Amino acid sequence: MAYRVMTAAALAAGLVLATGTATAQKRAPAASDTPRTFVQATEGMDHERREVMIPMRDGVRLHTVILIPKGARNAPILLTRTPYDASDMTSHSPSGTLAAVLDGYDNAPDVVVGGGYIRVVQDVRGKYGSEGDYIMNRPLAGTPLNPGKVDHSTDAYDTIDWLVKHIPESNGRVGIIGISYDGFLPLMALINPHPALKVAVPMNPMVDGWNGDDWFHNGAFRQQNLPYMLEQEASRDNSIKWWSTHRDDYDLYLSAGSAGALARSRGLDQTGFWTKVAQHPSYDDYWQQQAMDRVLAARPLTVPTLLVHGLFDQEDIHGAIAVWQALKDRTGGQNLKLAIGPWNHGQQIHDASALGPIKWGQDTGLWFRRNVLAPFLAQYLIDGAPTADLPRVTAFETGSNAWRRLADWPAACADDCTARLYLKPQGALGFEPATGPAETADYISDPAKPVPFRARPILPVGYEGELTWPSWLVDDQREASGRTDVITFVTPVLTAPVRIKGKPVVHLTAATSGTDADWVVKLIDVYPAEVAGDKAMGGYQLGIAMDIFRGRYRESLSEAKPIAADTALPYRFALPDANHVFLPGHRIMVQVQSSWFPLYDRNPQRFVPNIMFAKPEDYVKATQRITVAGPEGSYIVLPLVPAGAE
Repeated sequence: MAYRVMTAAALAAGLVLATGTATAQKRAPAASDTPRTFVQATEGMDHERREVMIPMRDGVRLHTVILIPKGARNAPILLTRTPYDASDMTSHSPSGTLAAVLDGYDNAPDVVVGGGYIRVVQDVRGKYGSEGDYIMNRPLAGTPLNPGKVDHSTDAYDTIDWLVKHIPESNGRVGIIGISYDGFLPLMALINPHPALKVAVPMNPMVDGWNGDDWFHNGAFRQQNLPYMLEQEASRDNSIKWWSTHRDDYDLYLSAGSAGALARSRGLDQTGFWTKVAQHPSYDDYWQQQAMDRVLAARPLTVPTLLVHGLFDQEDIHGAIAVWQALKDRTGGQNLKLAIGPWNHGQQIHDASALGPIKWGQDTGLWFRRNVLAPFLAQYLIDGAPTADLPRVTAFETGSNAWRRLADWPAACADDCTARLYLKPQGALGFEPATGPAETADYISDPAKPVPFRARPILPVGYEGELTWPSWLVDDQREASGRTDVITFVTPVLTAPVRIKGKPVVHLTAATSGTDADWVVKLIDVYPAEVAGDKAMGGYQLGIAMDIFRGRYRESLSEAKPIAADTALPYRFALPDANHVFLPGHRIMVQVQSSWFPLYDRNPQRFVPNIMFAKPEDYVKATQRITVAGPEGSYIVLPLVPAGAE
């Protein structure tokens, strides 16, 4: 009986199962295992995540991630706008803690979490989850470069307006912060700012793409940024990738011939920005009208702003200082401050105890975040926060490896605070000019064998995998000093410190047998032959300020002209800002060369209208002659700080 009952029950269960299976089989083709909308469970997390599409004034909606600390009330908002994927920048860890989720680019999680900020990250129009069209560094609306009615300033305004109206947990105060491209965007937000925008922190911002930031340095094209241009513009989500046939970029770019030929081979001529760059190799209206230091100088600065600069910023070493110089005398020091650290591009939000082999004796990034960034943000965003005890300029001095509180940048002094450092015959260098008639130091520059800008193999620009790009500005310059196409000048061993603050300015008198030439000048700190406690630094040649100048722009940056062959001509250009002490026992070195490859494209040394499209037959050897004695002798003006002065 029991057997019969069990059999009946089993039969009934089997019928139900069969019916359910049949139903499931019938439904399977029409249903998805993935829900149309998934609501993230937040139990155990210390924050809530919201993703919204914020409408702009022209109807375009921008994808925005909002991270709100659990229990937040009257909390300030810290906004970053980015072309680099807001979802990825707010998903660095599967952990339920906000600190782990934000552990990446732009975020400074210790400051965000410690301040109790509502963190907002938004994709700019045309990138990743946002609607609209993407334009690289979209220029200001209502100008010849952008006759439309929207730009990054209007998008920032509309975003902030929406945030303060739709996040009930906020106190209605917004700060904007970012690095690099994301540092350019806070500068745009300062134009006609929203009333709720209370503070801005542009870090390592892209400011002038021709005059020292990403695309050109003094007319020389930074061709190793071609992969960035492709990946940033070929697709909305950066899914189309650059490809290489060589491990060593030196071989890749040399075999391509010219930057234009390589760009064409990778399909870059299909993208908008490369086309504009190729059409505007000179500093014409295209570049001048969108240089942010010029744009901001024409308007009042009404939002308290902290500019952040890295002394060894391998990408945007020009921007922050350029904005500072444009605005510092107009603000009276009320709304503008400057922080300078011994960092590469964005290193200040990470561990910054060292850069390459150079050790600073402290975590300079942590010190900056605790003593400058956090109190500066809090003063303007957090209810009841004290006034930050910050000088006008906070600057780390390399060499002495100490933080300095300064009233201005460069450091002001009553008398002339400059000194001429003269290039002399036989590779000598000193603060007194050479005696006797004019002499030259000569070398042969061969475009077929350009001087590498660092030891080979030279890996591509990148932040993943083998990371070498971030530290190239502190590479040991001995690699170059042994070449016959690099001339070197060095002082005797110093018996007293030499302190500089500001831009060294090159006054080079040079002749070339060609009709065009590049001039690379490097100011270098040569360490003693042995360094106690740090064997790796024995004899190290540390670049303090280095840059390139394309000779065709000697007379005018906006118009390229051939160079008169075999004629000694003056070239004047500034090197990046330095804040350094050459210590006793060290020596000062200057190196001069005519290529810095493949970071910059090769100068053919025969004048052509556009170097990006030079043909193989255009590249010729040239004899370069640097005047090192006589009334037209070459020298560098150092922004010297007198002994005893800060």
